[in-house]
Amino acid sequence: MSFDECYIKSVMRTIPDWPEEGVMFRDITPLFKDPKALRMISDSFIQRYIDSDITHIASIDARGFLISSIMAYQLNIPLVLVRKKGKLPGKTIHREYNLEYGTAAVEMQIDAVAEGDNVLIFDDLIATGGTILAASTIIKELGATVYEAAALIDLPDLQGSTKIQESGIPVHTLLAYEGL
Repeated sequence: MSFDECYIKSVMRTIPDWPEEGVMFRDITPLFKDPKALRMISDSFIQRYIDSDITHIASIDARGFLISSIMAYQLNIPLVLVRKKGKLPGKTIHREYNLEYGTAAVEMQIDAVAEGDNVLIFDDLIATGGTILAASTIIKELGATVYEAAALIDLPDLQGSTKIQESGIPVHTLLAYEGL
């Protein structure tokens, strides 16, 4: 099945002023009620990485888990979790970052990746880039290499993809939404 951007955008919805005034929230949850849309998205990412040398997918909490778990299963590679601080058991390492409407922190378990691992970072959306940059810092501190950052959606007006690319990490997204 080939990727149809117009179809995917017709399934998604935008919720204005959520989680706070001035934010246009790009809601991907309708995609999970539409098997055609979910297959189209998953297949697009799987085809991109099927012949790559990635060894792990580091998926960002929480919507990123849904698509990346399909990818990891189909690519037969480990899925490791990047979660909000305080959500993972055991020893973890965390990093704080800025959101477009506040601050937050993410963490990974210290044994999630190691030297020699080549990690794809996956999230549902790139806004300011802070989450992916925080995750990449953790991954590098654990000794692994970041292969690429991937997301379903890019919000280019917030410059997150640009910041990620300027840090030396390639970026791949399927959709972009201009305007805040």
